Amino acid sequence: MFFSFDGIDGGGKSTQLELFGEWLRQRGVEPIVCRDPGSTPLGERVREILLDSGDETPIAARSEMLLYMAARAQLVEEVIRPALAAGRTVVSDRYLLANVVYQGHAGGLAVEAVRAVGAVATDGVTPDCTFLLDLDPAAAHGRLDRELDRMERRGDDYRQRLREGFLTEARHMGAGVHVIDAARTIDQVHAEITTIAARILGAST
Repeated sequence: MFFSFDGIDGGGKSTQLELFGEWLRQRGVEPIVCRDPGSTPLGERVREILLDSGDETPIAARSEMLLYMAARAQLVEEVIRPALAAGRTVVSDRYLLANVVYQGHAGGLAVEAVRAVGAVATDGVTPDCTFLLDLDPAAAHGRLDRELDRMERRGDDYRQRLREGFLTEARHMGAGVHVIDAARTIDQVHAEITTIAARILGAST
């Protein structure tokens, strides 16, 4: 079973992913937890370029998208596909949906083109369930109490386009994406996520 978490920064994604991992372990499931980009030597190098290199390294939108895709292709081959083949449960912090939204809807690239490149990068490996944590961009930005990365510094208009893009993609992708109201308490959000996951896991056994 392959779960992914996505949404704009500040929506509580990392917190909920950590809680979800603990919930799985309490059920006797030891998940493979990964982050996209990252979780492989190549992915971590690419992550540094994309998020931590600062503004002194210009990266065009198409180049940015292809770097993310390269990191994801390696993640699929090195981590996700072998884990799924071994019957493990995978939980990923972001996946292809993020590129479709960040470089497509918000970044100006053709959305269908990003999807097409993504199909090559993932080689058909897609999440069984995506939890999309939805929150007003201003509220989400107010939650960020750390130094912002290169993507997070792009401003209010960009964050609004991100939210709209995520919601548009959720409608497009259908039942596999669950939009979660992230404005509620951590416990309330976690309860909804685990209710959905329990139903999916129960149906798969």
